[in-house]
Order: sequence, then structure tokens, then C-alpha cells
Amino acid sequence: MARMKFLCDADRCIECNACVTACKNENEVPWGINRRRVVTIDDGQPGERSVSMACMHCTDAPCQAVCPVNAFYTTADGVVLHSKDICIGCGYCFYACPFGAPQYPQVGNFGSRGKMDKCTYCAGGPEPDGSAAEYEKYGANRLAEGKLPLCAEMCATKSLLAGDGEVIAQIYKDRVEKRGYGSGAWGWKTAYRETITS
Repeated sequence: MARMKFLCDADRCIECNACVTACKNENEVPWGINRRRVVTIDDGQPGERSVSMACMHCTDAPCQAVCPVNAFYTTADGVVLHSKDICIGCGYCFYACPFGAPQYPQVGNFGSRGKMDKCTYCAGGPEPDGSAAEYEKYGANRLAEGKLPLCAEMCATKSLLAGDGEVIAQIYKDRVEKRGYGSGAWGWKTAYRETITS
């Protein structure tokens, strides 16, 4: 089975935020939560880069390792999901995540902020595929329909890639070879503990 991964080619991202909008609309993400966001590094300076950030569905996910109630689990295709029914909202996952992916749905004192929310790679959650309960808690389950996450499908410059890790790594290698340079496959080494080499 394919190991699903994300890759953001920072040399192509134009900070249009189509990925952010697609995610919010497809999953009816509550106000105040952005499962995906675009961050600009060195804004206005030479070498400025924009990166689309979300949960990278890490190999050996740190959020999963620190969760005291085992609310996180990894699917057969490498997607890291969590159960909102098990989550106690302690926030350990938020602090452990190198990408800042898990978020509280509300602002407030401990215990009043709710259960954590994060990118699901458009793979739903532990409820039955395509059920109303799954959509209400986790959003669309595009993976069960044989589709990729909408954020990547809506990326106009194809900066954001999603799918089989080997396939998207090869796409990135081909781009770097054609361009003659690459600023790096942002987050790849941190999330998957491997590099993409030509």
C-alpha cells in the first residue's frame, strides 16, 4: 500500500491561499481553526519563500507519542488521525508537533477549549466511511472515494503535492533537475526522517 505524504515545493508557492480556502470549505472547518495555513519566510527579503503548512502525517508522529489517552492512530497508508471521542483536550500534541498542526477549537481556560482538531488528509476519522457523524466531526473523507486532499488538488501552481510518497518525491526530483536548483522539500526530513536526493 502507498505511504501517503505531503510535499510543499517552496519555489512554486505564490501565497494565494487556495489550499487554505479549499480545506475550510470542503471540511466546514469552524471559525478560528485553520487546518492548513500559508506561512511566508523572510517576507519582503531576498530569498523570500511561502510554504503551505498543515499536519504532515509524520512517520513516528510526535503527537501520537505524547498523547496520554492514545487518541491518535496511524492508518495503513500512513495517515495520522485522531479520535475526538477519546481526546481530552490536554494540548500535549500541540506542543509536540513541529508543524503546529493540532489546534483547539476555542480560546479559553484549560478544560473549556474543547477537543483538538487537525488536518485529516481528507481521510475522515474513526467513524464509518461517509457517515454523517464522520463528516460532522472530521470533514470530508475524499480518500475513501479514491480522491486526494482537496488542498493539493486546488493548488494552482502544484506547489502542494499529496499522494504516494515515492511518486511525489520523484516529481520533486524532476522539478529540481529541470530548474537546476531547489530550496528543499519543506518539512520532508522533519516529518518522514528521510531526504529527497537526485
